[in-house]
Amino acid sequence: SGKTLAFAIPMIHSVLEWQKSNSSASIDDSVSKKPYQHHDETRWENDDEAEKPNHQQVEDSGDEDDASFATGCVKVQENTEYDSRDEGHTVGLHKKRPLLGLVLTPTRELAVQVKHHIDAVAKFTGIKTAILVGGMAAQKQERVLNRKPEIVIATPGRLWELIKERHPHLSNLRQLRCLVIDEADRMVERGHFLELSQLLEVLNDSQYNPKRQTFVFSATLTLVHQTPARILQKKNAKKIDKKTKLEMLMEKVGIKGKPKVIDLTRKEATVETLMETRIHCDTNEKDYYLYYFLLQYPGRTMVFANSIDCIKRLSSLLTILNCDPFPLHANMHQKQRLKNLERFAERESCVLLTTDVAARGLDIPNVQHVIHYQVPRTSELYVHRSGRTARAANEGLSLLLIGPDDLINFRKIYKTLQKSEELPFFPVETKYMTAIKERVNLAQQIEKAEFFNGRAKQHDSWLQQAAEALEVDLDDDLLMGK
Repeated sequence: SGKTLAFAIPMIHSVLEWQKSNSSASIDDSVSKKPYQHHDETRWENDDEAEKPNHQQVEDSGDEDDASFATGCVKVQENTEYDSRDEGHTVGLHKKRPLLGLVLTPTRELAVQVKHHIDAVAKFTGIKTAILVGGMAAQKQERVLNRKPEIVIATPGRLWELIKERHPHLSNLRQLRCLVIDEADRMVERGHFLELSQLLEVLNDSQYNPKRQTFVFSATLTLVHQTPARILQKKNAKKIDKKTKLEMLMEKVGIKGKPKVIDLTRKEATVETLMETRIHCDTNEKDYYLYYFLLQYPGRTMVFANSIDCIKRLSSLLTILNCDPFPLHANMHQKQRLKNLERFAERESCVLLTTDVAARGLDIPNVQHVIHYQVPRTSELYVHRSGRTARAANEGLSLLLIGPDDLINFRKIYKTLQKSEELPFFPVETKYMTAIKERVNLAQQIEKAEFFNGRAKQHDSWLQQAAEALEVDLDDDLLMGK
């Protein structure tokens, strides 16, 4: 739906307005209108360099050869008469370059994607952006902040860390013109982001700017769950409708006054081009149907599960079955997570096994199928997971594998989304199932053996190291796998 641009464009506009109103005070701004070249990455590595105005005019001329560097310099000096007082002025504005836009996202991958989108729109404006996420070197992110970017995209944890360390660029948030909370309903869920509530407290209390515009976005802001009967029977229980849900959210976010609400949701939370289907089976049969689907319907497929352990097991199993899956979950190194996402987006036919880390906001081109290996715990998650396919008028398929444990969640989702008709059953050609079961059973045995073997090796090497450190002999009976 172009949600990112819906907040990126007003934010860039607001930064440009600020630059315009402050440009009369500086020569520096005549330069900042030009596109920045890649070599300016090294420009403000430390603040001492930032204090040298001539240095900046030369580099910003953007040309590589010396002659044009020189003329670039002359041009600037021809067009502006400045004396020592002006020089101080430029430096002053450099110091004054505040943080004007802040975007908060729940996941690191989403933060990276939002930065790409904003950079693409701001390409010819000279506006600088920075990304602050966990899993990356904090020192590098501090250096990036030293360049005084106007817009910062961040996950709450790392941003709060840097604010606590009193980084100069984050010390004055009173200047903030735009605050964006992307996937807001996820961000304010109870117990998820302690740092976010501390951040919002600072932004709405000591660092409050009455002129600041706050954007709150999500595909499931107006999705209302039916309140269970046992809660409704209590004295002070109130029935939650769209209005109350939004009011509660605005209170948490700290929006003062009456917000403008723009609601683009359809009656059905999922899009028309999405084909939704289901398969009912026993829990131990899910592997068969997953493998059957991946063989019969090649293409770009995302498989969602509720736990990291399940993703790890499926990853080993599908690797043995030659499906070459890419796992993605919170216990992986950040570089590996981003690499797996890139590889998945590059290949025509492949599988991404993921937890709900990848459920929200990620725009991966041409994802044809989404498989819910385990039914999600909430209807919001179902809408977001299914939204990874059938994007921007493309068609897509969502398949729920429903075991006996999933029935309660499935019924809840069905009720909340007010589906008018039954979800159709996914057609399975039973003649292939015997061969598929044989293969999968064998792969499961290999996976189990490898798992226990790996665990035994780990256990034994720990014992051997401990025995060596204590200088005692190790009894063979203590070793696993003998």
